[in-house]
Amino acid sequence: MAESERRGLGCWSPAEWGQRLLLVLLVGSCSGRIHRLALTGEKRADIQLNNFGFYTNGSLEVDLSLLRLSPGETDDKSPLVGFSLSRARSGSVRSYSAQDSHECPLHRNSSNLLVLFLINTKNLQVQVRKYGAQEKLFISPGLLPRVPSHPGLPEAAPTVTPEAKAGGGNSTASKAPAKPAGSQGPPEKSKDLVLHLGHLNDSYNFSFHVVIGSRAEEGQYSLNFHNCYNLMPGQERPFDLTVMIREKNPQGFLSAAEIPLFKLYLVMSACFLAAGIFWVNMLCRNTYNVFKIHWLMAALAFTKSISLLFHSINYYFINSQGHPIEGLAVMHYITHLLKGALLFITIALIGSGWAFVKYVLSDKEKKIFGIVIPLQVLANVAYIVLESREEGASDYGLWKEILFLVDLTCCGAILFPVVWSIRHLQDASGTDGKAAVNLAKLKLFRHYYVLVICYVYFTRIIAILLRVAVPFQWQWLYQLLVEGSTLAFFVLTGYKFQPAGDNPYLQLPQEAEEDIQTEQVMTDSGFREGLSKVKKTVSAREQL
Repeated sequence: MAESERRGLGCWSPAEWGQRLLLVLLVGSCSGRIHRLALTGEKRADIQLNNFGFYTNGSLEVDLSLLRLSPGETDDKSPLVGFSLSRARSGSVRSYSAQDSHECPLHRNSSNLLVLFLINTKNLQVQVRKYGAQEKLFISPGLLPRVPSHPGLPEAAPTVTPEAKAGGGNSTASKAPAKPAGSQGPPEKSKDLVLHLGHLNDSYNFSFHVVIGSRAEEGQYSLNFHNCYNLMPGQERPFDLTVMIREKNPQGFLSAAEIPLFKLYLVMSACFLAAGIFWVNMLCRNTYNVFKIHWLMAALAFTKSISLLFHSINYYFINSQGHPIEGLAVMHYITHLLKGALLFITIALIGSGWAFVKYVLSDKEKKIFGIVIPLQVLANVAYIVLESREEGASDYGLWKEILFLVDLTCCGAILFPVVWSIRHLQDASGTDGKAAVNLAKLKLFRHYYVLVICYVYFTRIIAILLRVAVPFQWQWLYQLLVEGSTLAFFVLTGYKFQPAGDNPYLQLPQEAEEDIQTEQVMTDSGFREGLSKVKKTVSAREQL
């Protein structure tokens, strides 16, 4: 449980509980690309702290301000606690193969894209071991100065000794020869770098920074913390951890794959806005064939545009300041929640034929909405939690699984109304004497079913495969595919169900039956003989 979550829980009133819960969900504790994680009573053996794509002259700073282990873990000579910094070969695939769950990652040296930071609490040292291509990686103790003294490789800050940092640690601990803090360039290959480990009371601390010095070192890096004492189930020992991580590229605080996202979301926001304006213009020119569902589709396009606009602004401030503006982040989360709910509700309503073919949903369709709407709320809460929490938080993996499963469930649930409409039209096409109209609608519903299936596959499956396959600097193509597929889905859905008089979806068979019966009554009685019948499309629309 995070330290900040344990402070003063019993002193809050019910109103304060609600306010603080909303604040946590909408703002959270994550500060963009400057990460701060505090864990107390943690029992996990492996904690994935963060992933980041670095260009040349990019930097990673890690400040472990507190590490408190169980008493028995500080006496072993062999280091079983530390960090690992690995570089992915392509996409987001890990740079080392899957390992045995009971094998300590700190004792592996098979990867040629791996750096280990082994914490030796007995000798108060941190051994830095580099393997293969990572031997040239520039690593030095301390943190970087906030403003580099000159272009090129940033200078290392003067070594922050743990004694000064902790206010009186063990100053007699021996040090192995380390790279001078003020020098530039990689350390010697023949010797492992050794950092000093500060000790105050029962806690330990140290800091280091990494600089990407050449194009050969660019890539997607993953930073993890390992406590191999907790590998055996049932024998876990709790520990406390407080760490600050600051990642930066020459262009700003965004990862390599996120740098183009500000412009991408801004352009896509303009595209959805243009599509919404065009759709409203079409509705105003075809007043007599417009239903409420058409205006709901317009609201969805504008909500999507606003959501992307706030998302773009958030990335701009994260890149320049390292963290988003809280008010803009809240607006993004609110519009994202509305957009998600409107999207699935609109798809389900179109598939069920509401307002076009019928005005009342069946019991089965009402159950679908009773499932999809709460699940969408849960999915959006999971998205907000993931955006606001640190990757190393204890519940991060749980919320990630919840979001994935709930999103797939919603995607499957919205297909049921379309399938039911297709079956109804198949049964009605040969029995009610209106085969031509029903066959045209059947063809349209089949096209819409295929359209929804393609949208789900492109945005949930193919996009994820693309993200894994492409190099780290091109992973923004994942977001491009998702937003482009969404725009194409909106445009094609609007084209298929546009308010046109010859659209088979707008031809109501129920009204046709009533007109035929009315005409037969008037002919048999002789009343109003010679008058032509008037369609009820306008009156039916006005009743909505």
